[in-house]
Amino acid sequence: MAAKKFSSLPGFRDFTPRDCAIRNYLFDTWRSVATRYGFSEYEVPMLESTELYMKKTGDELPQQLFRFEDQGKRDVTLRPEITASLARILSNVQRDYPKPMKWFEIGQCFRYEKPQAGRTREVIQFNADIIGESGAGADAELIALSIDTMLALGFTGDDFVIRASDRASWLQFCAEREISDSAGLLQIIDKIEREKPEVLKEKLAKFNL
Repeated sequence: MAAKKFSSLPGFRDFTPRDCAIRNYLFDTWRSVATRYGFSEYEVPMLESTELYMKKTGDELPQQLFRFEDQGKRDVTLRPEITASLARILSNVQRDYPKPMKWFEIGQCFRYEKPQAGRTREVIQFNADIIGESGAGADAELIALSIDTMLALGFTGDDFVIRASDRASWLQFCAEREISDSAGLLQIIDKIEREKPEVLKEKLAKFNL
């Protein structure tokens, strides 16, 4: 009788030694550039309290959580992003570090959404943040970090472009046009390139755009 074969769950993947070698090359490059820029590495748990993510009202994130109850009857979630965990850490330890704080993190995030080409339920992110500096110089440094990361991976300036979006500018856009549901519009903007043109037109029409 043949043994039953098992495959990975939808949206997840295995890493063979070859895949791990490629992944580790990316990790080493990310770390090298980040440390050259003076960033320090940190880590956060893979599992967090669900409450940490439920405060994002008006966001689709709560519907994309890998959420369950553990054996201690706690409502927990596999982290869908790093920002909330970083904010949790900062609320406890930021007084212990001089500002600005330049931190980076490399790790997995999980979102329960339909797997599609180039987008799975398990993703690996390289996150870099500058905390305690509100000037434009911090933004410029993060953009420079992004550029040097691509160059370190062997790309040239002809292979990529840098695109930036500023939430404050979008909120000002909403205020000038008297759009009260700014969260709803920002969700549309976030997916503007992934939507079919006819669907996008219909959604924007609700905002007279």
